[in-house]
Amino acid sequence: MPGPGESTRNLEHPGGLIAWFGREYFAGSLRALGRRLLVHSHHKPRLFTWENVLSVCGEAPQVLVLGDRSHPPPFLGLENFPCLTVFFSVDSHIHAWHPLYAQAFDACLVALKDDLPNYVQGRLGPERLLWTPAYALNPENMPWTPAEPEWDVLFVGAVDPETTPGRVAFLGELSRELPGLEVRQGDFLELFPKGKVILNVAERGDLNYRVFEALAMGKPLLTPRTGNGLLDLFEDGVHLLTYAPGDAADCAAKARWLLDHPQEAETMGRAGKRLVDEKHRARHRAATFSAFLDERLAEGNAERLSLARTLHESVLKPLHLHFAEIAGDPAFARAYLADACRR
Repeated sequence: MPGPGESTRNLEHPGGLIAWFGREYFAGSLRALGRRLLVHSHHKPRLFTWENVLSVCGEAPQVLVLGDRSHPPPFLGLENFPCLTVFFSVDSHIHAWHPLYAQAFDACLVALKDDLPNYVQGRLGPERLLWTPAYALNPENMPWTPAEPEWDVLFVGAVDPETTPGRVAFLGELSRELPGLEVRQGDFLELFPKGKVILNVAERGDLNYRVFEALAMGKPLLTPRTGNGLLDLFEDGVHLLTYAPGDAADCAAKARWLLDHPQEAETMGRAGKRLVDEKHRARHRAATFSAFLDERLAEGNAERLSLARTLHESVLKPLHLHFAEIAGDPAFARAYLADACRR
């Protein structure tokens, strides 16, 4: 097995192992493309050295992917990892440190299109970045049963004054404008079929998974007119209907239009589902990533390894010092501090 600092660029697809740490996202769909895959979906923050990675995988992976789980940086000595390294940044609208952290990897997938310029400002050129927006699960992984709608307009999601204060205020105002609004928390697969119109509320303007999940079920979707590629992927008034963000009156008016025009709403729902089935399932994101990965493997990781010392000093050291300071666990604090002070 290669040690830290020894490149594995000569490994070839499909024999090489993709080790996917963190949240799984569309990783499972890579197997259908002939990729060898190991998913280590740790649900609590953990720290991994290269030796820990080898222990988890049982061999040196060809590729190491980190799926964003809103955890602190999990890898110690990352700049010297000998395999190709890829970061999938999903919640960059919440975690401002993601663009900096991405510079220590060979490549990065970015879910929010409007944040891509923040990643290009470091050593990652556009060819090493891939816009990877949200998606719906493959049909076989998204079982749901059609039901007779119980509610006119349904919102499903967290409504918490501390974590989603904007959503709380908006839904409160909207409920006065739209008496038929139902707000629920729970499994969207069980709840979405019970709504005539599905409402989405993006707390920070992100293009979230609820957009794709609602459309995948053929439901008329009312969603804020956000950026991050929403209108690059879908046509307003054809696949979904948008309202001005934070404008309860506009949202209520659009909801009433959908309810008053059930045939048009049904047509819109069918068009949205058709487009999601054609382009925006987990298997589509996996296929795009697989092609991107082949390009990155051909390029190799020699450039990152040659900059290992610089990346440690300019990227990982300041991040690890920061997380050592805020870590609630003394063991984490010591590990981050030791890695930051490593020469």
